[in-house]
Amino acid sequence: MSWLAKAQIQRLRADGTAVGAALDVLYNPTEYTLAKSNQIAEIAIPGLDSPLLQFVRGQTETMTVELFFDSTDGGTGADAKSVTEKTDPFYKLIKIESETHAPPIVLFTWGGDAFPGHRTNAAQGGQARYGFKGVIESVRQRYTMFSSLGLPLRATLSLVIKEYKTLPEQLAELGLLSPDRTKAHAVQAGQTITRIAELTAGDGADWRRIAEHNGIENPFDLAPGSILEVPAR
Repeated sequence: MSWLAKAQIQRLRADGTAVGAALDVLYNPTEYTLAKSNQIAEIAIPGLDSPLLQFVRGQTETMTVELFFDSTDGGTGADAKSVTEKTDPFYKLIKIESETHAPPIVLFTWGGDAFPGHRTNAAQGGQARYGFKGVIESVRQRYTMFSSLGLPLRATLSLVIKEYKTLPEQLAELGLLSPDRTKAHAVQAGQTITRIAELTAGDGADWRRIAEHNGIENPFDLAPGSILEVPAR
C-alpha cells in the first residue's frame, strides 16, 4: 500500500523556524497555480516603430490553491459537526498576530524536492525550494452543504499566498555582481585603452585583456565611436 503525502501549511517566524505544529490539509488539492511577472517600462522614442523596453523590477510571486473540507463523516443530522472546526485553523492564518502586528509567515509544502522551482538555475534567480513561503493575502470561504440545523458541513477555502523573501535572501539568489557581466563601451575622442579599462573594469592594467578580446592590434589607434566589449572577469 502506497503512502499518501499530505500537503501542509506551517507557520514560521521571521528567521524561518517553525511555530507550533503544521496544519495538514484534509484532502490534497487537485491543482494549484503559481504566478510570477516582471514590471517592464516602455520608453517611447520619436520615429521608432515600437518603444524600447526597460526592465524595472520583478513582481511578487503568488500561489493560489483551493482546499476542500468535509465533516459529514460525523453525520448530517442532529449529531453533525460543523466543518468550521477544520477550516478555522487555516482561516486564522490571515489574522494579525499580537506579537508581530502582522499576519504570520507560512510555508506550503507538498511533494518535497519535486516542488516547482526546486531545480531552477540559481544563476536565473531560482530557489532550491521545497515549498512556497509567503504571507496569505486573501482567503475566500465557500460553504456548499449544511445540516438540518444549519451547520456548515462542506467548505472550499481559496487561498492566495504572496511570496515572502528577505532582502539578504533575494540578493543571495540573484547574485548581481557587475564584474560577471560583459559591458559595452563607446570610444570617445582622445580616450586611450588604458583609460577605458579604468572606467569600465576599475583597473587600467586590464587594457591588455580588453584589447585581446576585441582583436585590437594597435591599442594606440582607437576609432572614436567604435564599440568595445569589456569581458567579464
